[in-house]
Amino acid sequence: MKINRRNALIMTAAASAISLGGVSSALGGHAAATSSGTNQGAGGVYDVNALMAPDGWVDRAILGAEDASAMMIEYSSPTCPFCAAFKTQTYPLLKEQYVDTGKTRYILRPFVRNVLDAVVFMLADAAGEEGYHEVVATYLASQQVWSRSDRPKDALMEVALQLGFTEESFEAALTNQELFAGMEAVRDQAVNEFGLTGTPSFYINGKMFSGNQPLDVLGTEIESHQG
Repeated sequence: MKINRRNALIMTAAASAISLGGVSSALGGHAAATSSGTNQGAGGVYDVNALMAPDGWVDRAILGAEDASAMMIEYSSPTCPFCAAFKTQTYPLLKEQYVDTGKTRYILRPFVRNVLDAVVFMLADAAGEEGYHEVVATYLASQQVWSRSDRPKDALMEVALQLGFTEESFEAALTNQELFAGMEAVRDQAVNEFGLTGTPSFYINGKMFSGNQPLDVLGTEIESHQG
């Protein structure tokens, strides 16, 4: 999904309006941004310390060895089809070859384009460290079902129930306005400070790669930081 400053401001205004009325009540009238473009290639290089200090957000469930020589951050939108393609097709191999082997740490960070994205990451947060990645991965894998539903709240809840939520815990997860505000802040920072122009976007030791990158591109960058 291509992002520019104009539609980032539109998303901020829309998300702020949603937060005033409550996330749950906004589900009946969501509007997802249009996705466009894949594999846009490498962008700029950004300060790693700044990247590791996201505004309003504490990274959840960081994967990989603490002493890994590479750090990979992915900004993901659950309604973005290119994010879903990466998660289902490329990420399993990346995790097996580079995360599980101790070559890179991996952080999955939200980029909230609409209320549906917000709901998925609110549920992931409510699932805790153990369930964070499973929740996001499950929604990305089933994206074409719930993201196209004319009753999005019911569709999102159906997936949540399969993940072990109850109707009560689902509703409770959507009341966390502090979390919602934090996701807005981390999104705005990515656009304004880290040059994010599309989802998914990856930062490996500060170097940005925009779009659904193939394994060999990400893997080559990770390998370049090995001793």
